Amino acid sequence: MTPIFRLGLIINPLAGLGGRAALKGSDGVAEQALAMGVEPLAQQRVRVALEVLRPLREQLKILAAPGLMGATLLAELGFEHEVVGELVGEQTAAEDTERLAREIQALGVDLLLFAGGDGTARNICNSAGPGQLVLGIPAGVKIHSGVYAVNPRAAGELVALLVKGELVRLGAADVRDIDEAAFREGQVRTRHYGELSIPEEGRFVQQVKQGGREQETLVLDDIAAGLQEEGEGVTWVMGPGSTTLGLLEALGLEGSLLGVDVMRGGQLIGRDVTEQQLWELLQDAEKVRILVTAIGGQGHILGRGNQQISPRIVRAAGPQNLLVVATKSKLKTLAGRPFLLDSGDSQLDEELTGLRRVLSGYREEMLYPASWQAS
Repeated sequence: MTPIFRLGLIINPLAGLGGRAALKGSDGVAEQALAMGVEPLAQQRVRVALEVLRPLREQLKILAAPGLMGATLLAELGFEHEVVGELVGEQTAAEDTERLAREIQALGVDLLLFAGGDGTARNICNSAGPGQLVLGIPAGVKIHSGVYAVNPRAAGELVALLVKGELVRLGAADVRDIDEAAFREGQVRTRHYGELSIPEEGRFVQQVKQGGREQETLVLDDIAAGLQEEGEGVTWVMGPGSTTLGLLEALGLEGSLLGVDVMRGGQLIGRDVTEQQLWELLQDAEKVRILVTAIGGQGHILGRGNQQISPRIVRAAGPQNLLVVATKSKLKTLAGRPFLLDSGDSQLDEELTGLRRVLSGYREEMLYPASWQAS
């Protein structure tokens, strides 16, 4: 008889709402983001992970949180499941995540799979019993914690390995959270909150984000000079980060450290824009280039803190116009690991997989691999 793998599932349906609205997070601003017309994406990201598990449905016993926190999506995908607990209010809250996590664990699960961001990881950390194995599906805006898979598909593949009884190393990973109020003011304040037990497989699990602002003024001045020579007909979409902010400062422009800025003709035409504002700014652009940087230590170039650069934005610019800016010292922090792609569109991630152009100096470009999966 095939062994049955007991899987718990909890989705934070509000995770990631603040990303495309340029709100730097979702804690306390979900209603504001919804009022701005932002559509929740957490269900879609969990769907990607669950699609990987569909061939293994007969080997799964799934204990799920009710409604949009898990059961609704499982029913849509045809997974048999048991609903655990009840929802109290009309809108879900952190207290629901913690309470339902405890109730699911009380019934016994081999793995508690959850979707959200750092706030959700902290909730799971508050409620996880000693030694409880967990894994996060990244769906939040900011993900500094090491308990998440590199993207939803990787989460599904890692769970599949466990279900099939493959040898998977187990380990402890940091849960880190950020002060969102300070984050919205351009200040990054993270702290270690605790540890959780995770299936530790290097291809699938992200590294803990490295903080700190790299100061390589001369290199950035050189790259900025190269951008100026591209001509006034180019509209530059500048992703968040200290490197891109340093480029704008070298050009005499006041950008935003944690937002997406738009430059054309040597001037900022948009600062800290939402996804919708960015879409509107690009409608009359002759040529668009998107400049992103890799998160230090992790390597993500899409899907971490820059959700404003959505799949439709990348497609409008043309995938070939997605460029990475990174100094050689920053590339070294990746220790040979590829840039990671988690745009929310698996087909786009596949298209972007391969060697990407990296601006690393004045008229100096390097090629560096990008993939939806770490290696």
